[in-house]
Amino acid sequence: MAKGTKYKARPMDDDGFIHYTDEEHQIWSELMARQEKLIQGRACPEYFEGLEKINLPNDRIPQLEEVSSVLRKETGWEVAWVPALINFDKFFALLADKKFPCATFIRTREEMDYLQEPDVFHEIYGHTAMLTNPYFAEFTAAYGKLGYEASKEDRVYLARLYWFTVEFGLINTAEGRRIYGGGILSSIGETPHSLEDPDVIRAPFDPVEMLRTPYRIDIMQPKYFVIDDFKQLFDLANGDVMGMVKEAKRLGLREPLYPPKEEQKAS
Repeated sequence: MAKGTKYKARPMDDDGFIHYTDEEHQIWSELMARQEKLIQGRACPEYFEGLEKINLPNDRIPQLEEVSSVLRKETGWEVAWVPALINFDKFFALLADKKFPCATFIRTREEMDYLQEPDVFHEIYGHTAMLTNPYFAEFTAAYGKLGYEASKEDRVYLARLYWFTVEFGLINTAEGRRIYGGGILSSIGETPHSLEDPDVIRAPFDPVEMLRTPYRIDIMQPKYFVIDDFKQLFDLANGDVMGMVKEAKRLGLREPLYPPKEEQKAS
């Protein structure tokens, strides 16, 4: 169990099956129902294509192998069981090996709208559909390889790149701006906020700026970055990312667009 969390991943039995309670299945069902309504007209076409391929059940939490069997066929990825929050070494190693980490717990009713730790709904519903897209899947694996080989200091910069793409990325489409980041697509609050809040900054794709932009995990994001297509991520993965990290370090971090935690708590 991760430090500071009340959640503990459900273990696999000898056959690789994870046993959930009826209440946990019901929570999944309710999360699915409300999020499916919210993402209409907001999620990108590639996400919907991925959802159709994965064909997630509405009435129960899927087994990891159900999702992995589809991902293997599409892009060579699979979902890997992890106990809860994992360290950077393990995280990057899994991504480099085309294994997406998933802690097999689901949020409680008291935290239906938001929780800081990624649960099985966030990981499966938010992320796995995009891993059926070849460009996105290649970017994520290349990112894992870069991170695994990077220094501790450089990993902090690389974490921002992941945050503003895989977790909270937006994309321009023929129908308008849409969402592809799993952190948004699994969040009832962030889904409309990311596209419709008039005070939010939606900046054009700029990897160095992403690397320089601080973020907080416990608030609605004040800034997002917008790609034009997924080939941009593929090209980035095959470019000089560590050279961009070096440039970001030289230029320094941008001023945060949010108050410090202490300040917000006191207000």
